[in-house]
Amino acid sequence: MNTPQRGSVRYIVFKDADTWYAVGLEFNIVESGDDPRIALNNLFDAIQGYVESCRKVKGIRMSPLNQKTDSEYEKLWTTVNSEKKVKSPFQISTFGVTRV
Repeated sequence: MNTPQRGSVRYIVFKDADTWYAVGLEFNIVESGDDPRIALNNLFDAIQGYVESCRKVKGIRMSPLNQKTDSEYEKLWTTVNSEKKVKSPFQISTFGVTRV
């Protein structure tokens, strides 16, 4: 459970057509770029700004920091984390969990 003081967010970087997308699942933030590293950097910058904004709001409830993940991205997360290799329709650059 994420709080304004600490938490984590799962992320996936994938290519769809000619564009790289980086998704922060728990915050429903999606950033893009021409390169996977640029998309991931844009995502981490957006997450940092989002969390800092939440910290500044007095009396914030935890809901903005623990959103329901879009089902398409949750399915992609399950696919990339599966021990059984499942073919994804997207080219995956990286995925993981980062502390916020």
